[in-house]
Amino acid sequence: MKKLLFTLSAFFVLATSLAQTEEELKAQIAPKKDSIAAIQGRVNALQAQLDALPGWKIGAFGTIGGNFSNFDNWYAQGIPNNSSGNIGFTVNAYANLQEEKFFWRNAATVNLAWVKLDDKDDPTDDDSFRQATDVFNISSLYGRKLSEKFAISTLAEYRTTLLSNFNDPGYLDLGIGATWTPITDLVVVIHPLNYNFVFSSEDTIFESSLGAKIVADYTKKIGAVNFKSNLSLFQSYESGDLSNWTWTNSFGYTLWKMIGVGFDFGLRNNKQETLNYVINNAPTPDPNATFDTIDNKLQTYWTLGLSYKF
Repeated sequence: MKKLLFTLSAFFVLATSLAQTEEELKAQIAPKKDSIAAIQGRVNALQAQLDALPGWKIGAFGTIGGNFSNFDNWYAQGIPNNSSGNIGFTVNAYANLQEEKFFWRNAATVNLAWVKLDDKDDPTDDDSFRQATDVFNISSLYGRKLSEKFAISTLAEYRTTLLSNFNDPGYLDLGIGATWTPITDLVVVIHPLNYNFVFSSEDTIFESSLGAKIVADYTKKIGAVNFKSNLSLFQSYESGDLSNWTWTNSFGYTLWKMIGVGFDFGLRNNKQETLNYVINNAPTPDPNATFDTIDNKLQTYWTLGLSYKF
């Protein structure tokens, strides 16, 4: 009995000691976390000062996504024997020059993706990878500063596809106006005098026009996080049917060295592209379609996968 009481007492003392030790360790962790947050805050402040210094700032980050699958005799689905897959990548790059009296901002975005579905029981189907997403955008903005936040500016922006129908359609915006930079990472362009050149073999659908150009770009890097959001809008003075807008977003979080997780999504509205699809490329083309009869649905895409910070 004495041995049992001694063992129970020793166990109780040990458990109490361990509990006290755990609480003590937790109590020591809390102030260290506060110290880490304070240090990171000072690092971010120094980085902001570096970003504001004159000279070139060059960088890039991207996302790579993909998956592959194979099924044999999987009768629960409509195509029991198939192999499928999709791959895609996004690259966002920039080269910005900041000087006392002027700035020059250059950016490029590429988003490409391919998909395939091979029905092994159908020898006539297409078993190759086919284009799924095809986005290419490059822009150059030059501004002469009137103050720290306002500048007289000129913008050239070009958008098209790369994998197929290169420059058909292609869009080139050239305009002048003003640029507002309320904070270091946000640039807002307002150009009331802008010409939207449209290049296409379908000259009865696509038409160039004069209008206003608005661009809002936010690019931010905070520690392991890279983020970019860009809205590009053209409002035609001739007709709303010739207007268009595109909003793209890229997010990258670095987990280990240069590798992390990335997510990209984009929204687009372009009535000329919708009409061209309905007349020429839809499963059941409608040669009599007009701007007034089509259902101008919102265009979207997204990519999720591994990211790589250059």
